[in-house]
Amino acid sequence: MFTGIITDIGTIRSREDRGDTRLIIGTVYDTGTIDLGASIACSGACLTVVDKGADEAGPWFAIDASAETLACTAPGMWDAGRRLNLERALKVGDELGGHIVTGHVDAVGKVVSVVPVGDSVTVTIAAPATLAAHIAPKGSITVDGVSLTVNDVTDQPSGEAHFTLNIIPHTQAMTTLDEAAAGRPVNLEIDILARYLARMQARG
Repeated sequence: MFTGIITDIGTIRSREDRGDTRLIIGTVYDTGTIDLGASIACSGACLTVVDKGADEAGPWFAIDASAETLACTAPGMWDAGRRLNLERALKVGDELGGHIVTGHVDAVGKVVSVVPVGDSVTVTIAAPATLAAHIAPKGSITVDGVSLTVNDVTDQPSGEAHFTLNIIPHTQAMTTLDEAAAGRPVNLEIDILARYLARMQARG
């Protein structure tokens, strides 16, 4: 479990495609405190640490991304040089500053527009029709691993939902959302409560 509060921006140092895709991710985390097998959310995708270390470039950890992970997450996000929002798994007693996040990407959305509003920016994102009913004004959503509050939602004739977010300067500085631009794909995870409520409703 995670909270959607980002604690580091990592950088993919290298990518090796084999049976799975091995990624070496640079971080500021003290890798001595990370166990092999531990979970780290990488831009919203919960992945398992399979190796770790430190060298002249700093600390790093390795993960293996399966074909399923690559298929279900934003295109291009696993390329060498890309920056990733990182969050270590929630511990009992930790402050729950965001909302409950599982690290399972529900769908890939796309940034529609980015509009400066004072020091903040208003970001509009298109969510696929499969998620439209699960996104509500003032509800929570995770975008590239970041816990955010939905400002408003507009249903589209195509079945998509366009929702807006207010990204304050702190969030821009502490996450990769400073790179938001029209057309950029993003990982989306709906609020876990919305998922269970939809299941209950479907079952009658």
